[in-house]
Amino acid sequence: MNRKTFLKSIGLSGLVLALPIKKLSSVETAGNCVIIPSETAGPFPLDLTTNEFYFRKNIIEDRVGVPLRMKMKIVGDENCEPMPNVRVNIWHCDKDGNYSGYNSEVGKTNLRGYQITDSNGEVEFETIFPGWYPGRICHIHFQIYVSSSYSAVSQFGFDLAKRDEIYANNPSIYTKGADPLSFEQDGSFSDGYEYQVASLVENTKMGGYDSFLNVTVKGTGTTGVGHIERQNAQQFKFEQNYPNPVNSSTKIPVTLHKSGNLELSLYDLEGKKVHTIINQYLNNDKYNFELNLDQLNLPKSNYALQLVFTNGEGTFKDCKIVSVNK
Repeated sequence: MNRKTFLKSIGLSGLVLALPIKKLSSVETAGNCVIIPSETAGPFPLDLTTNEFYFRKNIIEDRVGVPLRMKMKIVGDENCEPMPNVRVNIWHCDKDGNYSGYNSEVGKTNLRGYQITDSNGEVEFETIFPGWYPGRICHIHFQIYVSSSYSAVSQFGFDLAKRDEIYANNPSIYTKGADPLSFEQDGSFSDGYEYQVASLVENTKMGGYDSFLNVTVKGTGTTGVGHIERQNAQQFKFEQNYPNPVNSSTKIPVTLHKSGNLELSLYDLEGKKVHTIINQYLNNDKYNFELNLDQLNLPKSNYALQLVFTNGEGTFKDCKIVSVNK
């Protein structure tokens, strides 16, 4: 299976549009978590899922700017627990306020990408600190695609003092100078931004800055069952491997409700297949497949575990993230 087929099979290619949630006139709360306010996707969202190229951690390409390592943690509002195996898209402008794919940047793909949350509900992107453009404060857009029936779309900004410090200390890069706006002056954030300010900490060892944002969306764990999930449930039950994260070996529970061909494969997060665990016809039964990481000698990272089940009723697919610890 090639990279494009893999990405299509786990829903990372083809049409997947943001399903809007209502604009919050006041902050919604459940338990001890606060749901991220929804914001417009902006005039520059593009559909990140139409090109498998966007499935990547490093989204910089040829853009110049202060390095930014952006980490996000996604939790469900019902219990404030991490939500693994959900897709997170991000996109933002370059140092001069331009978005790839539009105006002078038509045909460009920089500063856009998506990843899948790990067992801690986290994703990380390697990018640059954004610039700004008239009418908008420095910001980053994101979409959290929880399931085929629900996604959350919002934006986040940064501490203004640290933002201004980056621009002031790098005038040869950010030639437009200081961002003139505050959150209150920005149309998207003027109605509140308490839960939309990412941390920004200088990394003296690696250079640039590290950033973190905790995001709460509607759900409990991996909730939000839609058509795809209901169809899969008639064919199989694909559970998270255990233990996860993995040091040496892990078990992968799969229950087949019907007979058919089962292919279970491991991919890195750039879409390259690194191992096929099984690819054969099996009867309906409970299975517990073993994945031995010692034999594969894989570097510490997250990997996509993909299940493809085929029978006379069609082909059904699902994906989970495996975290390799050593």
